[in-house]
Amino acid sequence: MQLTTSMRRALTAGAAATLLFTGAGTAAAAPSATPAVTTATTAQHAAAHSPYGELRPLAVLSAERLATADLVAAAKWGTGSPIDDPAREQVVLDTVAEQARQLGADPAATVRIFRDQIEANKVVQRGLHRTWDADPSQAPAERPDLDKVRQEINRINGELVRAVVDSEGARSAPYCGVLVSGAAEQVRHTRHLDGLHTVALARALRSVCGAA
Repeated sequence: MQLTTSMRRALTAGAAATLLFTGAGTAAAAPSATPAVTTATTAQHAAAHSPYGELRPLAVLSAERLATADLVAAAKWGTGSPIDDPAREQVVLDTVAEQARQLGADPAATVRIFRDQIEANKVVQRGLHRTWDADPSQAPAERPDLDKVRQEINRINGELVRAVVDSEGARSAPYCGVLVSGAAEQVRHTRHLDGLHTVALARALRSVCGAA
């Protein structure tokens, strides 16, 4: 609950910062003769390339990746397969590090962010398994194909690496934490995340801000 409250408090500051860095304050003074469609397009372009616009995809993709944790948990449920999978985790980290190098990004920072992504995924898996252990009637009736789920995770991983690359400047800014918290709260609201996934999302984004 404390994490969620903190994220909500940060939303107001995040929204204000977004207006500041997208230049919304100067948009109101634009000449009335400017075509509305041009003004809207310019505002959208500015928002997409603002610090908030650069950081928001990290929150969106992190939530999307967390959704796969439900499928992984269901695939492993009742099979005896451990939630921790060091071999698979290392493959993921090696892959994203190489993708980062190919894109000219910092592999160390990328790996740090993805370690949090992996741990957040396991937070969801453990939480769901505890729930299903306590009440098997809530357990999934079908077992997803884990290989197919991992293909989806790989796809999201690739997009996340690109988002890490595209947000390099915003991630090192002093106001990064406020904007990330605001983005996370917006994603929580839009996706109707429950408490477990809200906590996991905060875990996934823990190392987004700051230098390597």
